[in-house]
Amino acid sequence: MNRLVVLGIGAVIVIYLLFSSIYVVNVREQAIVLRFGQITDVRKEPGIYFKLPTSLVDTVQIIEDRLLRYDIANLQLQVSDGATYVVDAFLTYRITDPVKFRERVQGEIGLAEQRISTRFDAALRQVYGLRKFDAALSAERPAMMREARDLIRPGMAELGIDVTDVRILRTDLMEDVSKQTFERMSAERNAEAARIRAGGQQAAQSLKAIADRQAVEIVAAARRDSEILRGEGEAQRSQVFADAYNKDPEFFEFYRSLQAYRTSLGATGTTMVLSPDSEFFRYFKNENPDGLKTAAGPATTSAPATPVVEAPAANSATPVPAASEQPAPAAAPAEPVPAPAVTTPPPAAAPTPETAPATPAAQ
Repeated sequence: MNRLVVLGIGAVIVIYLLFSSIYVVNVREQAIVLRFGQITDVRKEPGIYFKLPTSLVDTVQIIEDRLLRYDIANLQLQVSDGATYVVDAFLTYRITDPVKFRERVQGEIGLAEQRISTRFDAALRQVYGLRKFDAALSAERPAMMREARDLIRPGMAELGIDVTDVRILRTDLMEDVSKQTFERMSAERNAEAARIRAGGQQAAQSLKAIADRQAVEIVAAARRDSEILRGEGEAQRSQVFADAYNKDPEFFEFYRSLQAYRTSLGATGTTMVLSPDSEFFRYFKNENPDGLKTAAGPATTSAPATPVVEAPAANSATPVPAASEQPAPAAAPAEPVPAPAVTTPPPAAAPTPETAPATPAAQ
C-alpha cells in the first residue's frame, strides 16, 4: 500500500516536472526565457520548447507578435492660424525587439501604450501646428499622416516597437470655431463672387461698347450709301424733267398748272381771294383761234369789286366752272364782258422741273 502511494506521488511529480519544462509559442506570439530575471533565450518561431522544470529557475514571458492598434479620440489641436480641431486618429505598431521591449517597459503592453499616447499626441500637435486652417481638410492629409508616423518612429524604436502606420479618422472644428469659420469662408466666397461678377460686367461692357461702335459704323455706312443712291436718283430725275421741259416748255407749263389746280381747287374747304387777271388763271381764259379773248380779258372800264366766293365743300364734287363756261351778259359787241372773279384755294408754289413727274405727254 505504501509502495503504491509512493509510486503515485512520484508519477505526479514526474508529470509536473515534465509539463513545467514545456512551453508553447504560437504564430501570434514570441517568448522570452528568463533565468533568475535575466534573459537567456528569445523564441520568435512558433513551436514547442523546453526549459528547466518549474518556474523557480526559468520563467517564460509571452509577448505579442501581431499587429496592434492604439486609438486616440477627441484630441483638440490648434493650427497655425488659431483655429482648433477635434481629431480622432490611431496608429498600428508591432513589437519587433522583445529584448528592448522587456528592458524598457517590462514587456507590458499597458506601459508601452502610455509612452505611445504621449508621443502620438506630441507628434499630431506638431504636424497640425505647422499648417493652416484648411490643410487638414485638403489633399495634404496623407502627407500629414506620414509626417506624424516618422516623428513617432524613432522614440518607439527605443522601446522595441515599430510604428507601421498612422491614420487620421476625423478632423472637425469646435462648434464656436465652426461658426466663425463658416462666416469667414462665406465672406471670402462672397468677395470672390463679387470679383468674378465685376470681371464679367467689365467684359460685358467692353463687348457692348464694341458692338455699339460696330452698329454705329454699319448704320453710318448704310446712310452714306443711301444718301449717295438718293442723290444719284434725284440727279437722274432732275435730268429727266429737264429733258422733258426742254422738249415742250408750253405743254410742261400747262401740265404743271393742271397739277396746281388739282391741289389748290380740291375739296379742302379753303377760301382764297384772287383777281381774274391773275397769272394763276391763265389757262382758264378762253381764246378763239384768232387769238381774241371772248370769255375773259382785261376790262375796258373800271374793274368791278372782286367778289369773295367760298371754295366747294370737302364732300362736294361740283367743279368750279371755268370762265369760258359762264354765260356772258347781254352787252354791246364792241364792249367785252369782264369775267367774274372766282375764289379758289391759294395756288401751290410753282413747282420746278426737278420736282414734277414725267408724263407720256411730255415725251
